[in-house]
Amino acid sequence: MPVTIDKDLCIGCGACVGACPVEALSLDDEGKSTVDEELCIDCHSCIATCPVGAITE
Repeated sequence: MPVTIDKDLCIGCGACVGACPVEALSLDDEGKSTVDEELCIDCHSCIATCPVGAITE
């Protein structure tokens, strides 16, 4: 199951985008992180990298 991103907590820093080994994360038009559920391999690299805890299982 792909990760969940809390758009209210996301500060749009892009740390998770850089941490994702399969490029499943990107910043949307509002500058918030978004996940491509088909690409996500559930490795949790983004969870560990998010400085504000906006990404969860």
